[in-house]
Amino acid sequence: MVRIDEVKLGEIATFRNGLNFSKETRGKGCLLIGIPDFKNRSTPIYESLGEINPEGVAKADDYLKIGDVIFVRSNGNKDLVGRSLYIDKDVRALYSGFCIRARLKSKAINPLFFSYFTKTSYFKSMISSSGGTSIQNLNQTILGNVKIPVFSESLQYRITKILSDLDAKIELNNKVNTELKSMTKLIYEYWFVQFDFPDQNGKPYKSSGGKMIYNEELKREIPEDWAVKNLGDYASIKKGTLITAKTSDLTGKIKVVSAGIDFSYFNSEANYEANTITVSASGASAGFINFWREPIFACDCTTIRGSSLPDTLQLLGFLVMRQEHIYKQARGSAQPHVYPKDIEALKIATPPKSIISEFGKLVVSGNEKISINLNENQKLAELKDWILPMLMNGQVKVN
Repeated sequence: MVRIDEVKLGEIATFRNGLNFSKETRGKGCLLIGIPDFKNRSTPIYESLGEINPEGVAKADDYLKIGDVIFVRSNGNKDLVGRSLYIDKDVRALYSGFCIRARLKSKAINPLFFSYFTKTSYFKSMISSSGGTSIQNLNQTILGNVKIPVFSESLQYRITKILSDLDAKIELNNKVNTELKSMTKLIYEYWFVQFDFPDQNGKPYKSSGGKMIYNEELKREIPEDWAVKNLGDYASIKKGTLITAKTSDLTGKIKVVSAGIDFSYFNSEANYEANTITVSASGASAGFINFWREPIFACDCTTIRGSSLPDTLQLLGFLVMRQEHIYKQARGSAQPHVYPKDIEALKIATPPKSIISEFGKLVVSGNEKISINLNENQKLAELKDWILPMLMNGQVKVN
């Protein structure tokens, strides 16, 4: 495999920065891609995107088209700068002012091939420094000077076919996981919110006339043999252990969970087993609920675990339904915090252990399948990262 030539991106593409939206433009009418939507993705998850009212703000050329590639232009976390997303659907969408769009105007480079090229270490090195100076923000000049390898049309197709097949398998696993999570959520709501768990005759408890008693603390009826407790008396709730990037073993593979919506860095040791719920303790994401199906090192967060996996999955459903309430517990003007005591004080209706056991029979296997799929996706992503640069520089032959 021989690379024919290189071309500067500025010679074959146009660029456009995203728009800044005020509170007055919040609303419906147009999808909006923001920085959080770049998380570990090659393409956007369109159904999860927020919306904006574009009227009076956006012009015709501001909207995205199939084949566009958008980048994180500016962010407080410099590791995010330069991350890209490929627009693979014809949707009405705009992108944040912290992003920049590249739109190819030449057929010499396949847009999907270009998108994969932006994931290579070679591309990242070209946008991360200029003249030996580290770059904190991406701009049109920097992007315009990036050199793109020019292969034949057929070779570009074969390279993208290999990579897109890996992405397709990852996406299939993601869809399966989404369905399994939805099924668990539906069962949780049916059993623990509507109280229509199977009674002794296998019929929906409340709908079949099961006895209900009004509970003053919850201001609602609950089944007669259920109890109401503080969450701190029902679950194991603990504060994470302090660790920093300087004291952590960054060469390890255990994710360190701190403030934020994702892990912060790595460590070589875990302090919690798989299937642990965390609540971010501080910062802009204070109160964010996450669930880890792998061992973790819990740092700037609160951890919640039940006495068994079915218990923990029930607790996850309980907490997710109270996400907005937990967000509101954040206090502190300079650095908002959500403390373990805020979680411990939540009131929960607790069922007999037999119901938790039956719940587990329905949801534990699905949780294990999700874990398997996540692990497979990690391996597929590592394979893609390994093979990508070799495909681009000709070290791997494509038939």
